[in-house]
Amino acid sequence: MDKRIEINIREQRLRLFEDGQATMDVAVSTAKNGAGEVNGSECTPRGAHIIRAKIGTGASPGAVFVGRRASGEQYSPELGARFPGRDWILTRILWLSGCEPGRNRLGQVDTMRRYIYIHGTPDHVGLGTPGSRGCIRMRNSDIIELFERVPAGTPVAIIE
Repeated sequence: MDKRIEINIREQRLRLFEDGQATMDVAVSTAKNGAGEVNGSECTPRGAHIIRAKIGTGASPGAVFVGRRASGEQYSPELGARFPGRDWILTRILWLSGCEPGRNRLGQVDTMRRYIYIHGTPDHVGLGTPGSRGCIRMRNSDIIELFERVPAGTPVAIIE
């Protein structure tokens, strides 16, 4: 089955296409700073990407990841209140790698070296509006579903 993901920054939507048909269409949150590729910009990179790695197989919904490793914590409103400035990466990680040298791959524009992911977020975090530090945030239930449906290597187009 032919699979690809499209993330539309303007619409704040992620769509999974399987054999040309949209089979998943969900709200996401991309970067508060808008679109951009430069390291340190906290922007969401545009262009052609692939899922380079899938991290978190079997983790519980709300499992906290730090440095791409499960921290052993489970997100709760109390944990969130104790660490109000933390950028919560929850449940699953789909680590993206750019495919366009000079645009989103290599040098100061390398998506993978910028640690840009599609990942879960706390349930109270609003989706459908920009708010991340560059990553693509999804509901935990949505990232679990997407994670189960796509293999590493799946093409991901991020468009404005």
